[in-house]
Amino acid sequence: MSNEANRISPAPGRGVSLALLLAAICVIGINMRVTITGVGPLLEQMSASTGSTVATLSTLTSVPVFTWAVLSSFAHPLSHRFGLNRVVLWSLLLLAVGTAVRSLPGPVFSLWFGTLLVGIALAVANVLLPAVVKRSFGTRVPLVTSIYTALFAGCGALASGLVVPISYAAEPSGGDLGWRVALLAVAATLPVALVLWALHMRRFGRDPGRPFARRADRGPSVWGDPVAWLVGLYMGVQAISFYVMITWLAPYSRSLGRSEVVAGFDVMIFQIVGVIGSLSVPLVMRGRMEKWVPAALPVLAVLGFGGILVAPQALLLWIVLAGLCSGGSIACALTLMATRARDHHTASALSGMAQSVGYVIAAMAPIAFGALHTATGGWAASWTFLTVNAVVQIALGIAVGRDRHVFDRLDR
Repeated sequence: MSNEANRISPAPGRGVSLALLLAAICVIGINMRVTITGVGPLLEQMSASTGSTVATLSTLTSVPVFTWAVLSSFAHPLSHRFGLNRVVLWSLLLLAVGTAVRSLPGPVFSLWFGTLLVGIALAVANVLLPAVVKRSFGTRVPLVTSIYTALFAGCGALASGLVVPISYAAEPSGGDLGWRVALLAVAATLPVALVLWALHMRRFGRDPGRPFARRADRGPSVWGDPVAWLVGLYMGVQAISFYVMITWLAPYSRSLGRSEVVAGFDVMIFQIVGVIGSLSVPLVMRGRMEKWVPAALPVLAVLGFGGILVAPQALLLWIVLAGLCSGGSIACALTLMATRARDHHTASALSGMAQSVGYVIAAMAPIAFGALHTATGGWAASWTFLTVNAVVQIALGIAVGRDRHVFDRLDR
């Protein structure tokens, strides 16, 4: 065993250490999702309170995505310099600060600035969790990834469904205080994540960083590898559907005459069925089927978004199909970031690159969807946009499903 492996191996009681780590990863994953998904159903309340339009406030869900696009590639160098464990802890502390700032009464600026801090924190955590899983769970990467993605999908769904009732419980008149309390309440498990990660760090032992390598000593870059680009593009197109749905599904549902609470539940159902999609990935992503899963999942999205176009009265059915694809796709994309790398260092670099590319693509999607709706005065062009995106995901899924690894060309 290498010296590095000796330094980062968990302390005696490996089973307990891994169980603690899994619990920490799951709770961190929950907070990565609920801090974003609670925004969409509250847009109308936030608009009435702040005076900003719903279309303007819808970009709040794009702020973290833009941040991830810009900063994701920096997470790997930070973890290399300071150690995975320490950088993840810093990201959790920053997430707590950002969540508090955006919920504070006062100028609208605090809402945007707090959201920016949340985005910075999540950019780091998003990138490093696949590397943590690769480092600690070996051949169980698809299973562990599906567990934490299912949990954050399920809890993100609950956040979408509960934020409106929480806001009215805090302030029955639906004023400024209600939505702020709701945004703070969805992050109630964040202190648990901090405690679990601190306990993991205590059991895990040393996780030393290393000086930043000179450019000449860094070796090949994932940015020049075609497999890495396929993973990044797949990450992007699957993320488009999710971020559009959590931002615009509630307003669309309201346009069909459904109440504000029911519209919030529509967003919740979309994410709850995503849990089933996430949990199905390790069951089907094995053997001969492994290479077909990335392409098979978006077929459900084509049916779902196409169904909304032709038969919106059956909205619940189409939400279920789109949600199954969304949950399975994010688990598949995160799994690819680990399985397409030979070791956890490469997985960290691949995750940073793929998420940076992916979120550049995804960041514009809610804005584009809304722009199409505004320009046409209807919803057909917007849902056609998502349907075409799902078809593109099928094509990318066929390419990325081939059994290849980053840097394979250099190892020959």
